[in-house]
Amino acid sequence: MRFRDIAWAKLNLTLEVLGRRGDGFHELRSLVAFAGAGDTVEFTPHISPGPRLVAQGAGAPVPPGVTLEVEGPFAGALAGANLMLEAAEAARARVPPCRPAPSGLVKALPVAAGLGGGSADAAAALRLLVAAGEGAFSAEDAGAIAPVLGSDVAVCLRSSPAMITGRGEKVAAVSGFPHCGVVLANPGVELATSAVYGALGAAPLDASPEALSEGAPPLDFGGSFEALIAYASARVNDLEPAARRLAPELGAVISALETLSGARLVRLSGSGATCFAVFATPREALRAAILLAEKAPDWWITAGILGNPRTP
Repeated sequence: MRFRDIAWAKLNLTLEVLGRRGDGFHELRSLVAFAGAGDTVEFTPHISPGPRLVAQGAGAPVPPGVTLEVEGPFAGALAGANLMLEAAEAARARVPPCRPAPSGLVKALPVAAGLGGGSADAAAALRLLVAAGEGAFSAEDAGAIAPVLGSDVAVCLRSSPAMITGRGEKVAAVSGFPHCGVVLANPGVELATSAVYGALGAAPLDASPEALSEGAPPLDFGGSFEALIAYASARVNDLEPAARRLAPELGAVISALETLSGARLVRLSGSGATCFAVFATPREALRAAILLAEKAPDWWITAGILGNPRTP
């Protein structure tokens, strides 16, 4: 028996870099939502000892007895540590009886693309550990492990609209996020997050992280698409100028998205190189994605519902 979950693509609708912290991280404030596109993660409840196997593209060491098969259009781009396996090992360390382990990954999202792909994969792995762990591993355990694995894993664990602060590990729910559509476009360029932050050259943080978040009311869009657009349009992605210096191709992607009929917010997601356009309805987004794919057949392009793809 296998358990499956989708590692949904994370979009930073806004991303404010408030300063460089003393620990080397950057203090962030970002409105995050999830698109209806993602990788597929599979878990097998019981793993018996056997040979170690990593399929194409997955370069991380695999613990004895764990078989991880990686496929999909972006399997070959994976390299280095696999956060799914780290999630499984962290779960076993926290709850020794917890035996399920990742057995499959269909890598449908581009790598180093500003979509939180690795974090989303790890978050899906944690959700599956809860589902397949027969009570040994709880949602509380998953929540405790998530921020240790990476800055984005905590918000990806929920995969619902949120305001994230700190280095990204502090997650506050956003209410009333409207049902709308989004087009994602990536020109096939990989951008390392560390390189983009390095090119940003942010100034040191001039206030304590706690002081920056004090008194901030929770966001509630009341289901209004116009309220969402007004909020996001008044803010920016502070990483976009640095990313565009490192990858000038992004200018063409953003310009192409801006020409699509009905596009209301066009921006780079995270550190890139995926850009997005937000539309009032998923139908508008799908129509726009089809037209864009005809003009730019070499780009990775998809359309989806923006917000919380885990619920209808």
